Amino acid sequence: MITLRVVLDDMRLPGSIGRYSEELARALIETAPAGCGVVGIVSAAHDSEIKAIEKVLPGLESLVRLRMSRRALQTLWVAGGKFEQLVPNGARRLLADTGGLSGMLHSTSLLAPLQASDRLEARGRQSAVTIHSAAAFTNPATMSTAEVAWQRAMIKRAAKHADAIVVPTHSTAEQLSHFVDVGERVRVISAAVSSKLRVPIDADARAAALDLPERYLLTTGSLNLARGLGDLITSMATGAAPDVPLVITGASDAAREAIEQHTASLGLDSSRVRVYGRLTDQELAVALDRATVYVAPTVDDGIGLPLMEALSFGAVSVYSDAPAHLEVAAGAGLAVARDDRRNYPERLAIAIGEALSDGELAARLSVLASDRARAFSWRDSAEKVWQLHADL
Repeated sequence: MITLRVVLDDMRLPGSIGRYSEELARALIETAPAGCGVVGIVSAAHDSEIKAIEKVLPGLESLVRLRMSRRALQTLWVAGGKFEQLVPNGARRLLADTGGLSGMLHSTSLLAPLQASDRLEARGRQSAVTIHSAAAFTNPATMSTAEVAWQRAMIKRAAKHADAIVVPTHSTAEQLSHFVDVGERVRVISAAVSSKLRVPIDADARAAALDLPERYLLTTGSLNLARGLGDLITSMATGAAPDVPLVITGASDAAREAIEQHTASLGLDSSRVRVYGRLTDQELAVALDRATVYVAPTVDDGIGLPLMEALSFGAVSVYSDAPAHLEVAAGAGLAVARDDRRNYPERLAIAIGEALSDGELAARLSVLASDRARAFSWRDSAEKVWQLHADL
């Protein structure tokens, strides 16, 4: 059997990259060619975490738990540490029997073991790494110093040693080309909407439990500079702001506190900005389905998955003109220029007001959004990954 080893560690993290990892892995299992199987790889984890992954990915041939924590792996693999040294003896024998110990490896993020010999080995031993964003180069102020250093080092390592580099958008590929030489090895393989985002039959009850307003703006994120959420909240205090509350999902406790402080500093009543933690998939589907306008203010985004998810519900969307947003939406919404951050909040408010006040425009954008979302498929993405490895 031919084995595709897939580094799935990001599945355990919240957010777009975690969702991407899970959905792509599920699709890889479902589309595996005859005689091929998928083995998952994660860093050291509790038994409960392993069981949770196995439950959502029932077709895995096996799930290999390495001996080191995620943080330790990040340190080891940025220095070129070998994957094989971290595999427990039992899993080592299993992988050896299936050819998976030295065969194809696909990482759903930058976290991947890469050595100088990878690209020099015989056909069948190969590695592909996913780079979701070039923000470590294009917008380093949005990350910690340590995260910038790690991402830059891993991107350069991938450019040097990986057989293929997967990016979610053409815009990410173009941005990367200014900082690293990846030659002909880049493949654009998009994300898609999670199969779990479906409106449940008890949608009314869930909306009531969440206390969703009748009309509201919806967004996701924290006050990270790249997310643009601070600009969006500031837009609520401008003269052009519509009298519609903003609902923010996915906020951690720390983010919630920062958002509430920022809201208060602007003199906004707390009812104008409602902050929710991480919603379940069904709750998020309800929130997306009922949102009057979805706003993606992010000023630097490589994957565009939250916007893609909103489009799939036919949401009328307002988004920054970040290249990934323009590529993902393809005109199925209103783009707002980011070039002058001082006036960005007011421009957001004006665009949101237009989407709310022009019923004909909103109806047209909703149809365009639904149509655009159909262009993305996890099955199609997985088949492209399998073909990528077949071609290496």
